[in-house]
Amino acid sequence: MVQTEKFLNYLLTEKRCSVHTIYSYANDLAQFKHYCTKEFALESASEVSAQVVRSWLAHLMEESYQATSVHRKLSAVNAYMRFLMKEGEIKSNPARNIPKPKKPSRLPLFVEERGAQALYHISDSEQFARSDDADPFSLKRDELLVTLLYETGIRQSELLGLKDSDVDASIGQIKVLGKRNKMRYVPLGQEMMGKIKSYQELRNRKFNGSGFERMLVNDQGKKVTKSFVYVKVKFYLSQVTTIQRKSPHVLRHTFATHMLNNGAELNVIKEILGHSSLAATQVYTHNSIEKLKSIHSRMHPRNN
Repeated sequence: MVQTEKFLNYLLTEKRCSVHTIYSYANDLAQFKHYCTKEFALESASEVSAQVVRSWLAHLMEESYQATSVHRKLSAVNAYMRFLMKEGEIKSNPARNIPKPKKPSRLPLFVEERGAQALYHISDSEQFARSDDADPFSLKRDELLVTLLYETGIRQSELLGLKDSDVDASIGQIKVLGKRNKMRYVPLGQEMMGKIKSYQELRNRKFNGSGFERMLVNDQGKKVTKSFVYVKVKFYLSQVTTIQRKSPHVLRHTFATHMLNNGAELNVIKEILGHSSLAATQVYTHNSIEKLKSIHSRMHPRNN
């Protein structure tokens, strides 16, 4: 397939896609190219037909790929073919209007409110496992890391990008750089602002200064990584919930679900989460409906 590198650069510079998306698309296109060469001996994109694309999707399903993965892989091929049309390399898009496999309905996992509230006491509660010589800075940092994800609903990548200058203590908000470099502002409560200030003071004393590249740092004073955040979140969530998946994104789901359950309007949640459309936010209404059904089944006299 020609112009793959040019396409990926187009996604980065013009479409402003995330590095994660570009990496996934690169792997998907390489996989599609390998299939076309191996199964049909195709040498160029102009030889690809809708039948070839459908055959590839059937192959993926036979290989037990999840429907969500197949959707993304088809999206990658579709976007690539549109790009080639724009470049004049092909006349039609063989991936257009190809039916996608149906995704299984799955409600977002979330932590119950009691468990989420416990995360605010990582540094001072006996509930959480810790070593006898646990560093006060590390505990304060861990507490801020998980509660900031829960209280704001920001993505893991957005948390990693936070700088001290993104925090506006005067009005209680943080500036967040989201997908496709879209900027938004997320409000913070007084308690969270206090946690941030306390952490910053402790960090500056421990590492003898300020001007850190990122707000959150590891035990050596370096910016935290994606794997660092994941390990910390999984460790602390394992102590407050029994849900199967324990990741930073679960805290984003938890934020949205708790906001909705406590009366927040869907549009407000959409803006805070940085969703481009309301459809992405509406998935959380299902959790609220399930909660209402649960209450109804327990409380209605006809169900007792």
